[in-house]
Amino acid sequence: MFIKNSATQQADGYLNKTPLFQFLLLSSVFALWSAAAALNDVLITQFKAIFHLSNFASALVQSAFYGAYFLVAIPAAMVVKKSSYKLAILLGLALYIFGCLMFFPASVAGTYTMFLAAIFCIAIGLSFLETSCNTYSAMIGEPQRATLRLNISHTINAMGYIVGLLLGKYLIFQEGIDIEHQMATLTGAELEAFKAQVLQQTLEPYKWLVGVIATVAALIAVTEYPSCKVATARKADQPSFGETLSYLAGNARFFKGIGAQFAYVGMQVAVWSFTIRLALELDANMVEHDAANYLLYSFIMYFLGKLLANYLFTKTSQENVLMGYSAIGFACLMYVALVPNFSAVWVAVGTSALFAPCWATIFASTLQSVDTRYTETTGGFVVMAIIGGAIVPAVQGLLADSIGMQSSFIVSAICFAVVFAYFMSEKKFKRSQTLSEATVEATA
Repeated sequence: MFIKNSATQQADGYLNKTPLFQFLLLSSVFALWSAAAALNDVLITQFKAIFHLSNFASALVQSAFYGAYFLVAIPAAMVVKKSSYKLAILLGLALYIFGCLMFFPASVAGTYTMFLAAIFCIAIGLSFLETSCNTYSAMIGEPQRATLRLNISHTINAMGYIVGLLLGKYLIFQEGIDIEHQMATLTGAELEAFKAQVLQQTLEPYKWLVGVIATVAALIAVTEYPSCKVATARKADQPSFGETLSYLAGNARFFKGIGAQFAYVGMQVAVWSFTIRLALELDANMVEHDAANYLLYSFIMYFLGKLLANYLFTKTSQENVLMGYSAIGFACLMYVALVPNFSAVWVAVGTSALFAPCWATIFASTLQSVDTRYTETTGGFVVMAIIGGAIVPAVQGLLADSIGMQSSFIVSAICFAVVFAYFMSEKKFKRSQTLSEATVEATA
């Protein structure tokens, strides 16, 4: 290895300090998967026009993407458990590259199902990345700073959303052209040629991604990474998958964390999936290229929300921060659903700042609710909760087809209420735990 690890491994799997280069390189992977997720939001609008899809059918982009997470998260966790975080990351990056390359035959075939297959393949790779990187970021340093590390990694993740959206806006969307209106003016061979041209444009951002992913993979391959696994006397001492399931089945806090993560991911994906569509619906004169600006503003707000949350975590508990974010977020999304003018788009944009600390904090809290012997598998189950990103947007899209795009945002508002309830429960648990510890000390 060209780049050595200077940290010391502890018995509980954590390190005595965070190796800076390894942590920053690991965090750069977070930006790679968020760039792919941001491109999905562009593709939804593009495919809806080209393939004449309903809101529900266009949301299947997210169903293919996040459905792969659900199917692959536990196998990915098993790779981590049996080998290493590093191997799982490298495997995930290789699969990510393969999925990007599948866009080339998909653009030639020109069918919606072929594009969904390519997106599904990308997501298989990303499932390996999220399952390994989220847990690894929490573990690669002192345990008391696990949530802070994960939030820093997700601040870099937020930058990936911005980059991905910019790639989609300038490499996929055509400036000044409304695809649906343009298609309405064409017939026969001209229409088919225009469709083929538009689909060819979907290749452009993925060409750039392949080069960047390959570079990051090469750097990780030559860097020494710590194992960050609990020390056991024998391999046989490690809990089996069945033992882990039995342990988790009796852990109520674990299930609450899974439910909160499901609701959060579903809400975030749904809001971002339909922000461009909402802007187009509320301003009939707007074209896709310009409507994409509002999603870009959303990602910038998400990044700023991360920075603010990281600061607030130094002033008060993470439960207080997330309860405040969730309560305001619920009110904002109800405004988006109920106020019938363009201000709703700006409120939807602002709501993205309130999404910022949710994933990382729920993930770290759920990991801390279990014994460290079960960490790798638990991380896989939390990543499985990303299936919310496959289900909630489809439900919201189905509702949008029946009652209107704007009113459908009530689905996302309900999800934010679930996140609020989770952190209120966590606050009560930690308060009771503190009182119990104080009582034990007083009677000792």
